[in-house]
Amino acid sequence: MFEFTKEDHERIELLEIVSSSKTGLKMLSQEQLERLYRLVESRNYSKNFEAEKSKKDLLEKINNRLYDLDEGRVIL
Repeated sequence: MFEFTKEDHERIELLEIVSSSKTGLKMLSQEQLERLYRLVESRNYSKNFEAEKSKKDLLEKINNRLYDLDEGRVIL
């Protein structure tokens, strides 16, 4: 049986926030976004094409949001 690690629980919790609404990424702090980026990036979805594509799309959205925060753009 598969057991969830602490990182799995953290990743799931952050992904639930992101998927809860259209503005989910905007609800997370910069630290949370950076942590989510690392957690999602480290997961291997290579056996599932759709999951791998979703992972790349999410990483791109997170990266864009981090860029906006770094540049001082406040987009709500």
